[in-house]
Amino acid sequence: MNKVAIVYYSSTGTGRSVAEAVAVGARSAGAEVRVRLVPETAPEAAIDSNPKWRAFVDSVKDEPRATLEDLVWADAIVFGTPTRFGNVSSQLKSFMDSTGGLWSRGKLANKVYAGFTSAMNPHGGQEATLLCLYTTIYHYGGFIVTPGYTDPSVFAAGGNPYGVSVTTGQDGRGPTDADRAHAEYLGRRVAETAAKLGGH
Repeated sequence: MNKVAIVYYSSTGTGRSVAEAVAVGARSAGAEVRVRLVPETAPEAAIDSNPKWRAFVDSVKDEPRATLEDLVWADAIVFGTPTRFGNVSSQLKSFMDSTGGLWSRGKLANKVYAGFTSAMNPHGGQEATLLCLYTTIYHYGGFIVTPGYTDPSVFAAGGNPYGVSVTTGQDGRGPTDADRAHAEYLGRRVAETAAKLGGH
């Protein structure tokens, strides 16, 4: 059984919903899965400025957080982040910036990687965010597995071949059924690719 770690940041819950859908897809392909939220690094005043943010932070306070050991454990890693001006959120970036020791020892090379993101607007920087995320993977020496246009779920969810992307709208709605289907497909594709590359 190969192992998939889904390591993500979410401020109001959209990322968590996508992470859970990716996990469903990976498990359907026979993978053992860990879903891990990275630590929150924003100041309390910023969190308190958005009631949905505060509610989400409070709802997950007792859940396990991502550790570097989760990355070592995994054969495949799916990173998730909301867009932040077309880039990776500072919370996920901080976690990834802490991986230098693993990188220097080659512990992050030759694994399968993928990504997902979300933004309020259809052109809110989703593709740019995924491409920025993947820049780190190039340094890791990982194998990036995107959905491409290999399944109808990609088209149904808006057609992003770089990874799963959710448009929340100004009302902050969560992922649609089409988004979740796209995420499940990505999880399955990642797990199946890891197995082909020699995962257990």
